[in-house]
Amino acid sequence: MATTPDSRFDVVTIGRIGIDVYPLQDGVGLEDVETFGKYLGGSATNVAIAAARHGLRTAVITATGDDPFGRFAHRELTRLGVDDRFVATVPDLNTPVTFCEIFPPDNFPLYFYRTPIAPDLVLTNDNLDLDAISRAKVFWATVTGLSKDPSRTAHHTAWAARGRAPLTILDLDFRPMFWPSAEAATREVEKALGKVTVAVGNREECEVAVGETDPHRAADALLERGVELAVVKQGPRGVLAKTRSESVEVEPYPVEVVNGLGAGDGFGGALCYGLLQDWSLERVIRFANIAGAIVATRRECSTAMPTSDEVEAVLAEVSHVAL
Repeated sequence: MATTPDSRFDVVTIGRIGIDVYPLQDGVGLEDVETFGKYLGGSATNVAIAAARHGLRTAVITATGDDPFGRFAHRELTRLGVDDRFVATVPDLNTPVTFCEIFPPDNFPLYFYRTPIAPDLVLTNDNLDLDAISRAKVFWATVTGLSKDPSRTAHHTAWAARGRAPLTILDLDFRPMFWPSAEAATREVEKALGKVTVAVGNREECEVAVGETDPHRAADALLERGVELAVVKQGPRGVLAKTRSESVEVEPYPVEVVNGLGAGDGFGGALCYGLLQDWSLERVIRFANIAGAIVATRRECSTAMPTSDEVEAVLAEVSHVAL
């Protein structure tokens, strides 16, 4: 894919896109839900939207079907500030749909409809603007994109174009339904970690990636595999971030959870923003942690992403209380 003169982005993500069909009733199974809301979704897409909410110029590399939901996805991306020039259309596949159930505070089962294969998993090297990828200040990929070829090969091609440039980030996002086994995911993550500079995941995802659930051991194992920054999310226990010379632990920001599914993506977009600022690592992680917590107080994901001003207001409030 040929680049265009204005293809310098702050953040480029690659991975899932789809339509989230979320219930408007809580505490009941899908069989008893009466009404639903329709939202743009998919982890890599949500991260791009979250980054755009912080004023960053963002684009997502992904694909939809040639159907009404695909057209909705393009429209929403544009409305939410994400460049859609790298969103391909696959004529013979459907745009994926995802349902969830909402049982606050910590149970949100997901039901993915991505058969026979999702368009975002048939991305090829031809879908890549290697110049835009290499020049992006942040390049964000997820483990899901490694679950099948040709997407897996396209990811490695993108990383080769960047040459382990700073802020080449791998979201350890592991969804077992996309993989034949956890062991298969571990093998692919092992290959990927040597090509990225930042790894982000929760404790369960770290176990798949490096066989460790203890936050410090997991972060150390990620650093041993070549990343420069390891971020281990611990939910209600806060966040640990480690480099080879620094370790930062940030306490949780308590909220009343409505839907926890988008919190990690809100964290990711805010992490991209924070890493591009002249901030200490502690401030970056605090900012991202609060952004994720804010998303957890809202029903949807993509349109729930907070602005920088919203996050800063909470940071100021927390600092004032601490004083």
